[in-house]
Amino acid sequence: MLEIIATCIEDAMKIEENGGGRIELISSLTEGGLTPSYGLIEEVIKNVDIPVNVMIRPHAKSFVYSDRDIEIMIKDIEVVKKTGANGVVLGVLNKDGSIDEKNLEKLLKHTGHLEVTFHKAIDESKNIIESFKVLKKYPQIKRVLTSGGIGKTIIDNTDVLKEMIKISENQIIVLLGGGLTLENVEEVIKITGAREVHFGTAIREDKEYLKDIDAEELKVLSKKVKSLI
Repeated sequence: MLEIIATCIEDAMKIEENGGGRIELISSLTEGGLTPSYGLIEEVIKNVDIPVNVMIRPHAKSFVYSDRDIEIMIKDIEVVKKTGANGVVLGVLNKDGSIDEKNLEKLLKHTGHLEVTFHKAIDESKNIIESFKVLKKYPQIKRVLTSGGIGKTIIDNTDVLKEMIKISENQIIVLLGGGLTLENVEEVIKITGAREVHFGTAIREDKEYLKDIDAEELKVLSKKVKSLI
């Protein structure tokens, strides 16, 4: 499965037209992705047939959230449930870098039928393997988006990613993302055995956040991923 970030309706349509299998819909790519507007969510879902997972992230200050932040996230989840979206993408940490299970459970009570992806907040957790084991306990969480941790490239983190995939026991999907490129994706998939990959800036023109998705590069990437997974 090839998941691609979309920040606008044109991105979403281009992703579907050029081989993307699923969309992560966000705003503010330069800030790592924030909750998109209701209008954008509605328009994207109306115009594409592939699954759309919506980012639930109220600000980019950190992944440690106040009670008011959590209330906002719950309200956004309730909105997304009404749109026909496939899922939501979220993540919460405590100040000590552990998974914030208390607030995670509050959010999961509201996700209902939506697929849940725990995003790259896990890469900033104090112990990524232990954090992954915590997330595996929650049946509502279908996948975890990760590059294997911060401070190293995804290639350097392949041992961690392989361990996560082994621990997953096919109960939870390890979605690789953050540092993948057209050039290294084959190596990373072959080393780790990953079944899902996630791309953002790497398939945009000139590899720049604010430029359009490169349709030709996405076509090439899609063919490559489909041949490997």
